[in-house]
Amino acid sequence: MVFTAAMSALGYPLALAPVAAIGLLAVALRPVAPAAVARRRLALVRAALVTGTFAVLTVELLGALRLLTLPAFAAAWLAFLAAAAVAAGRRRRRDAAHGGLRAAAHRTVEVVAAREPALVGATTGPTAGTPAPAPAPPPPAADPGVASRPAGWSTRLAHAWRTAGRGERLLAGTVGGLLLVELLIALLAEPNNFDSQTYHLPKVEHWVARGGLDFWPTAIHRQVTIPPGAEYLLLHLRLFTGGDALHNLVQWAAGVGVLLAATRITAQLGGGRRAQLLTAFVLATTPMVALQATSTQTDLVCAAWVACAATVALDGLRRRAGVGAMLALGAATGLTALTKTSGLVAVGPLLLLWGLAQLRLARAGGSGSRQVRRTIAGSALILLVAVVVVGPFLARVTAEFGHPLGPPRLRESIPMERHDPPSLVVNALRIAHTAFDTPLAPLRRAGAGAIVGGAELIGVDPQDRATTFGRERFPVPSWYPDEDRVAFPLVGALAAIGAAYALARPGRISPTRAGSLRAYAVVVVAAALLHTAMIKWQPWGNRLLLYALTLAVPLAGLWLDALFRRRAAGAGGRRSVAAGLAVSVLATCALAGVLAVSYGFPRRLVGAGSVFTTSEWDTRFLRRPQWAEEFRWAADAVRATNARRIGLVQQNDNWEYPWWLLLRDADGSPPQLLALQSVLPGRPPADPASVDAIVCTGSRPACTALVPAGWRVQFRGYVGYALPPGR
Repeated sequence: MVFTAAMSALGYPLALAPVAAIGLLAVALRPVAPAAVARRRLALVRAALVTGTFAVLTVELLGALRLLTLPAFAAAWLAFLAAAAVAAGRRRRRDAAHGGLRAAAHRTVEVVAAREPALVGATTGPTAGTPAPAPAPPPPAADPGVASRPAGWSTRLAHAWRTAGRGERLLAGTVGGLLLVELLIALLAEPNNFDSQTYHLPKVEHWVARGGLDFWPTAIHRQVTIPPGAEYLLLHLRLFTGGDALHNLVQWAAGVGVLLAATRITAQLGGGRRAQLLTAFVLATTPMVALQATSTQTDLVCAAWVACAATVALDGLRRRAGVGAMLALGAATGLTALTKTSGLVAVGPLLLLWGLAQLRLARAGGSGSRQVRRTIAGSALILLVAVVVVGPFLARVTAEFGHPLGPPRLRESIPMERHDPPSLVVNALRIAHTAFDTPLAPLRRAGAGAIVGGAELIGVDPQDRATTFGRERFPVPSWYPDEDRVAFPLVGALAAIGAAYALARPGRISPTRAGSLRAYAVVVVAAALLHTAMIKWQPWGNRLLLYALTLAVPLAGLWLDALFRRRAAGAGGRRSVAAGLAVSVLATCALAGVLAVSYGFPRRLVGAGSVFTTSEWDTRFLRRPQWAEEFRWAADAVRATNARRIGLVQQNDNWEYPWWLLLRDADGSPPQLLALQSVLPGRPPADPASVDAIVCTGSRPACTALVPAGWRVQFRGYVGYALPPGR
């Protein structure tokens, strides 16, 4: 008991370990090249990739050893922190030594200049042999180590704030304010995402209960078939804290990472400070981003890894990549695949762009076949690192289902099953209609009617199951601020305009990076088209587009900056009007972002369901308020019997997570929940007669069909339970 209490006390401070690790690694992994764009943001991207890879491989290794326990994870993180601290210390000493050598060389030149001005002039002056002018008085002596150090974060931020204009301060203040409010909501609100109740969080609880990653019998195949990258990150917090109090912070941190990577992409494409702030502002005020940043969904985590891949890949357009960049690209690719395979739709074209750019640089450098071989070897290294990250999960899925992408029901439910041009066009139009939805119902009906009528005209069923998820029917309203559905018409329009200008007239947007800008725009457009060609339309498809939207927003930021730049330069009246309209659009974006965090669903600041006025348990059930008391009623009845082995009866989309909360032991240990149905052929369900009680959700007939004869069955709406005689 003493050891358990000590480990519990240690757990919460350990939740800061990933933050500390990223901070230390950002120091250790600062780029050496002084010409690197946004060096500190690049260091943070590298640190995030290393930390994310460590977190994933730790789960895989300890899971293989059946050591998914707090002591094991504590030891791993303390060792990782120690290694990061050593690396940061070495980097600081090396930078100080180099700074000292540079300062010493500078002082030597000053001394020689003071004693032998003619000699210095002859060797360093504009023309050899010409006497140098009288030297200027030497500057005051300074500590070489201090003099060579770059300004700290606080100094740089203070300087940036002082030199920023009113508009830039407004942009930065809005972004910072939204992040702080989202952090508050993430800390106050309990996880209440629908998918999290069904499979995101139950899979974490299964790992903790089993101590390993082996698959288990379940009626919800998504608990084992959907890539678990984001849940691996949640597992660390679950073990550290013993609960889900900090679970929302994973997506919040991903939101911060998305902003850092997107603004660096803007800088890489030639955007200055205003363009970067515009990118951050447009992305941060996007309702889908603001709502997901307080959630236990996984789309923002996927978008963050894709953005990391993009910013690292763009560095390879102008200089040959080193081994570190290749390792980073491999890590970003593997983490994307392990989080959400749809993100590879964008990572693939990014890697292709990187490879072509490396080959072009090799030819331009006259290195010939040696550099070509080096590029091919680098590409193999990227794939190898990606396989190391995602390979163990794919191996388990392949062993279980005979295919790395899981069972047929998964491979057929989301990916497109028809690829004839008319079907692809109709699918793209439906996805665009849902993404650009507005509160204007007549506009929605008119657009949907045109798509449905056009589809029928060219012989395509707009509700074809081969191009439509499940039993859903197009169209659906998606304008309202719900984390699973909310559309992004304003941001989407800005991104589309930015992409069009980047393709047609890149020199007007970024005169110094026109070629890179056009190439990047091609990748963004290709990713969007591939998405519509590979993924079926579904009502909640907007969140699946989050990675593509993240990549596209830098194009919007660059275009807006160019628009304001031309107006400031005294451009014509039409451009001034366009800039004025852009300001109005930005103001509307800000309003949308504020409304999303204030009134968004299912976590909000004000109104019914506010995080300040709604109880912890009711917050979890804001999606289905009527179920809150039903779960409690059934759990209380089962707990009163002191049942240890509890059978589960449920369907594919039922909520399982509440049982893990309600039926855990008094000391926080997970309950022993055993599925009485299984969709995994090699994992038979438990025998109903072997359990002490049964809890059910969804269908009463499905429940009673599995209850042994003579057991007492009670049902109340969605939830029920069954107890054997005498209990």
